[in-house]
Parts: sequence; structure tokens; C-alpha cells
Amino acid sequence: MERDKKIIKVSVFGIIVNIILVIFKAVIGLIVNSIAIILDAVNNLSDALSSIITIIGTKLSSKRPDKKHPYGYGRIEYFSSVIIAVIVLVAGLTSLKESIEKIIHPEPADYSVISLVIVIVAVFVKFFFGRYVKKQGEKLNSGSLVASGTDAISDSVLSLSTFVAAVISMIWHISLEGYLGVIISLFILKSAYEILKETVNDMIGVRADSEITGDLREKILTYEGVLGVYDLTLHNYGPNKIIASAHIQVKDETTAKEIHRITRKITYDIYAEFGIILTIGIYASNDKGEFGEIQKYINLIAKDYKNIIQIHGFYVDEDEKQISFDIIFNFDEKQQDKIISEINQKLKDKYPKYSFNIIIDTDFSD
Repeated sequence: MERDKKIIKVSVFGIIVNIILVIFKAVIGLIVNSIAIILDAVNNLSDALSSIITIIGTKLSSKRPDKKHPYGYGRIEYFSSVIIAVIVLVAGLTSLKESIEKIIHPEPADYSVISLVIVIVAVFVKFFFGRYVKKQGEKLNSGSLVASGTDAISDSVLSLSTFVAAVISMIWHISLEGYLGVIISLFILKSAYEILKETVNDMIGVRADSEITGDLREKILTYEGVLGVYDLTLHNYGPNKIIASAHIQVKDETTAKEIHRITRKITYDIYAEFGIILTIGIYASNDKGEFGEIQKYINLIAKDYKNIIQIHGFYVDEDEKQISFDIIFNFDEKQQDKIISEINQKLKDKYPKYSFNIIIDTDFSD
């Protein structure tokens, strides 16, 4: 897969860059006795390990679907990001411990012009490398690369602060090593938290991007015969694999053959344009005569409740004299059952010959 090859290529490049930086910073840090530069080297080492994990995760996630895993292995990339976050977290905690010890038992650093030149060169290398990796990650929709790129940009800022501390030490003989190490450690820990938070959210399942759902709805509504789009849900099985479902509303008289034609056309076009596998269900409009009046009355009642977002899926079983429909509440509503009971009673009073089955739906997407 072309995407996987590009991710691996960027990751290998990252390993090479970080290993070079590790060697230079570690040597300089040991020579001049700088805990800040040594911690910077440790941070680069964690970045190299992150790139290795990204490669492994990408390789595993590209495995073909099988009987036991019909949706494929795309979500392995999320686990890769979690492992990267843990590595960064451990590096941050280790750095914090070493820095506090340096504050308690300070040792003067002995910087040279050559060491400062190497540090400032590392700043620029890390910054531009981070921008490149992050841009590639966004382009390839790779959470691991975006995380690595963001981390690298943060590292360049921290390396710059190391350079500034070194200059201060050389000119004014003021040691900021331990304190700077604490700041670096806190930045590393913050980076780990953000990576972990975003990845865990993806693994749990977050609300679909409103721009994507908006584009999908807009596209589906362009097809002749589609009166409305409801219950749009997106399920993520990896950064590049989304399976979706939606209901479309059509006129009562639409034939099965016409519905087949419409739904086939929509699913083909959605996959071609968005790369999303879409399954479509059908709602009949049920808006003729008395049924149309009942729908209007239901919508009128709903206006009395500020946390009702939408009513849809109106269906009439004329033989059983039963009417059903879905209600979507705002997530802030805590008395859904009470409101359902009130609406049910109002409808029974108005239309006693019918029974009403009100279904609480979920606000999955905008």
C-alpha cells in the first residue's frame, strides 16, 4: 500500500536523524557535564524508538482482513501511538528525576563554543524535521507521524532553551541546568499526555468530524428521490478505513426497484469520493392526509422542549393502529423518560385510536 510505504519512509528518515542527534548531544553533554543536553539526547532517543514503533505498527496494520478480523488491522496504529506516548512519558519522568537531583546537588557545566554550535544546529535540524514529519502525517492521515512531528517541534524549542541556558552560564556563570531540565521534563510529560489523550479518544470512539458528516449529508441530499438524511453514523477501523450507515427518507410510492437504484448509486459515489463504505436504510415519508397532520402535531409538541434536537423515522402500522418515531435529545437532557411519557400522553389524548411507540435515538453526528 502506497500510504504505508510513505509512512515507513518518513519513519526511517526520523530514526536516522534522531540517532545522529543522540550521538552528538550525548557526547557533548558528557564532555561539558550538562544534564540539560544529556536529557535532550535521551529525548531524541525516545523519538527514534517512537519511529521504530510507528514502522512496526504500520506493517501490522496493513495486514489483509481475515475471517477473525473482517474489518482489518487498521486500529493497530492507535496502539502504536499509545506505546509511543508511554515511551515519551517514561522519558519525561526519568528526566524530571535527574533534573531535581541536579538542583539538589548542582555541578557546574563547562560549555565551549563548539558545543554551543552543535546545540544550535540541532535546534534547526529538529525544528524543520518536525515540521516535515507533521506535514507528512497530516497528509497521510497518520496519528503516529503527527504525534512524532509535534513532539519534534517541541523538542526544538526545548533545545533552544538549552542553548540559551548555556550562553547564560558562559557569560554570567549562572547555572540553570537543573531548573531547565525540570522545564524540559514537564514539556515532555505534557507531550505524552496529549498524544495519549488523543489516541485513547480515537480508540474509545469520538464524535464524527462535523465537516465530514456535513459533506456526506449534502452529497446524499443531491440525489433525486432523497427527501432527508438521518441517523448518520461513522465507525472508524483505522485512520483510513471508515464504515458508515445512514437512513434516507423517500416518498411512500417509491418502488423497491427505484430504491435499489438510488441506494446503489449513492453508495458507489460516496466510496469513490470519500473512501467510505456506506450502508443505507430507508424511511418512508408517511406524510399524506391524517398522517401528515400527526407529524406536524408531533413537531409542534417537540418545540416545547428545548433539548429535543430532532424527530424522524415516522412510521404508521395501519393494521395495528400503531405509530412509531425517533426522538434525538441533546446530551444535556437528564429527564428523557419523563419527556417521552408526557409526549406520549399528549398524542394519546389527541389521537386515541392509535398507540405510540417513541424511540430514543442518539445524537451521533451533526
